[in-house]
Amino acid sequence: MDARSRQPTYNLWRRLDVPGHDAARLIEEGPGAELSGFAVFADEGVPAALHYEVHCDATWHTTEAHVQGWHGAAPVDLQITRDNADRWALNEIPCPSVTGCVDLDLSFTPATNLLPLRRLRLAVNQAAEVHSAWLQWPSLVLTLLVQRYRRRSIDEYDYEADLPGASRFTAVLRVDPNHWVLGYGGLWQTEMQ
Repeated sequence: MDARSRQPTYNLWRRLDVPGHDAARLIEEGPGAELSGFAVFADEGVPAALHYEVHCDATWHTTEAHVQGWHGAAPVDLQITRDNADRWALNEIPCPSVTGCVDLDLSFTPATNLLPLRRLRLAVNQAAEVHSAWLQWPSLVLTLLVQRYRRRSIDEYDYEADLPGASRFTAVLRVDPNHWVLGYGGLWQTEMQ
């Protein structure tokens, strides 16, 4: 990423598995980027509304994030940090199980897939494995998430994630030229860009 300011890019998704939407914006400015958005969705019989901000350095590594909002009557206010030794903390509590990760994946939005895709810039038929600090919803804990991306065409990736409990999630991710995910398996669909 260069030091010039760029026009923000945006996306709006509709959830396909439960009622909900997510709107996100990426601002690349100076030596880093900020991904911010709002996710509103039904969860466990109550509405959830979350505002998130994820900050990255010039190499697209997450430096910090903030998630704030509510889940039914319960407030949500999380500060997530990663230091220069790739150690993570959630509300200042160390999370050693995700030490070494450089990406944050927020489980309630497809927006954070943009960050490793921008960093990796895979060529068609090229693949990479990513270890992410995954913020699980609704438990709000950081867990190691191993993800694999293989670019099958200019606008599609094969995606796999090893979810806790030994289950594996697979999907085809459709993307635009800026690497925004347009379609995320049967879970998310872009409504407007």
